[in-house]
Amino acid sequence: MELTPVVVVGVLLWAALAVYGLSTLWWLFEALVLARGWRADDTTAWGLNDVQVRVLTIDAEPVVQATVDALPDAVGDVRVVAERDIDVDGASVHVVPASFECRATNKGRAVEWARRHVACDREYVLYLDEDTIVTDFDGLPDADFVQFTEKPIYTGSRLAYLCEVFRAGYQYEQFGFHRLAYPPYAWGGGFAIRHAIEDEITWDVPTITEDTNLVWRAADRYDLTYRIVDARFRNQAPPSLRSLVNQRRRWLSGTLADDHMLPIAYRPLHVTRVVAWAFSPLVPVLVAAAYLLPGTAPGVELYGAVSTALLAVLFVYMLGGVVAYDKHPLLWPVFLLLTPLAVVLHAAGALWAVVSPVERFEVTEKVTPDRIERVHGGLEAGDLSAHDGTERLVRDRGDRFGGTVFDD
Repeated sequence: MELTPVVVVGVLLWAALAVYGLSTLWWLFEALVLARGWRADDTTAWGLNDVQVRVLTIDAEPVVQATVDALPDAVGDVRVVAERDIDVDGASVHVVPASFECRATNKGRAVEWARRHVACDREYVLYLDEDTIVTDFDGLPDADFVQFTEKPIYTGSRLAYLCEVFRAGYQYEQFGFHRLAYPPYAWGGGFAIRHAIEDEITWDVPTITEDTNLVWRAADRYDLTYRIVDARFRNQAPPSLRSLVNQRRRWLSGTLADDHMLPIAYRPLHVTRVVAWAFSPLVPVLVAAAYLLPGTAPGVELYGAVSTALLAVLFVYMLGGVVAYDKHPLLWPVFLLLTPLAVVLHAAGALWAVVSPVERFEVTEKVTPDRIERVHGGLEAGDLSAHDGTERLVRDRGDRFGGTVFDD
């Protein structure tokens, strides 16, 4: 075959389709096969008195106070690990000394100091970010690693919130992770690990995605049992697009730097996931190429059908997100129409990470509870602080009965 420009373009188009298609097929396999029959394990196998809670912060006192206030009263061992001295009612505050040195940096350095110096006689350590409001928390299933699902709350940026709804749909694949030896990622804002395993693995490694790094190293050393609890802990959506892009850039930069830890069999899948995330806005280009440049893609009918199907899956992610958020069905068309915008914004930070990966941890900006209550149509003053972790926060007040499109 003569290597003409038309042939070269055709090969490139099919290669791009194959890479993105592999990632999409794997997601469908996780969501439709691995997650099939998923059920919540007994979340009271280990009670709240078997858990030490550690809330990580630099010095965001009002944000941390709301997080601590939302913990059920039965949680008797609550620790705040901070970089500066703050006053938090209902918790012991431990300040990481400036003189402490280890291989880990930033957040990893703080949790490694806590592992070494904060006493723990409980079976589990539950890690929360400074802005994590626990919901439906009554205990833990019997597993080495317990991941709670998340449901980021609107904080003022409607576009950032839109991207979080889209991400919530994509993360439906988490319900199949318990059947994988290596979960593809972990959310550090709400997970519990057996204290003995944490002590053995340690946090003392240089990484900017310490949560995923920890679970990968634990999976490498143990026959790790993994469970997910669909409690939808409330954390904050980034308050601005800039914060959103920087957050996504850090996430992907960290996993790219750590992917050498994965077994050989997992790496091709990991690479396709990276490419699919960063370059997902190009899927409409593949569809357009199939129909506008028929001579460049042999088998144009098949190419067009496959590329159109891959484009449709992006809307499936958004549909999963609106279901996870309990959005009223009348709002579904609005979110589905905004899917292309969400795809582009969600991918911007990932693409930046591929082009120019970041090597240092950057804390995502958080807002105070009173601002969340002020901008959020489903909350009244004091709701965050008054919440006691025994039920989902703002289940449907804004979603079902006249709230704005972006209320949850």
